[in-house]
Amino acid sequence: MPEHSVPLPPATFEFLIFSFKMQAEMQLGLIHFGGEEEGPPEPDFAAARHAIDLLAMLEEKTRNNLTTDEARLLENSLTELRFRYVQALEASAKKPEARAETTDTQQAGA
Repeated sequence: MPEHSVPLPPATFEFLIFSFKMQAEMQLGLIHFGGEEEGPPEPDFAAARHAIDLLAMLEEKTRNNLTTDEARLLENSLTELRFRYVQALEASAKKPEARAETTDTQQAGA
């Protein structure tokens, strides 16, 4: 093992849920690792929806086979991600309106 490698966390159900959750949050532009000057990336709604759908499929396929804590983690993660997905979608839909208003105001003042 190279000296600079970081040990991987244990392969747990919780880690799997957190992995999909983080993937969806990154695709929604809620988490990014770029510099502040770059700003958040544009959301990739198809990729975010795919990660959310994978979690939903996992919930369906594991129903009645999880501990209470595992089931709660999965359910809460899905609820939060679905809510944030809708918020990001609505915010994205408002961006063109704000740009159009700015352009109209600039043209009226010219």
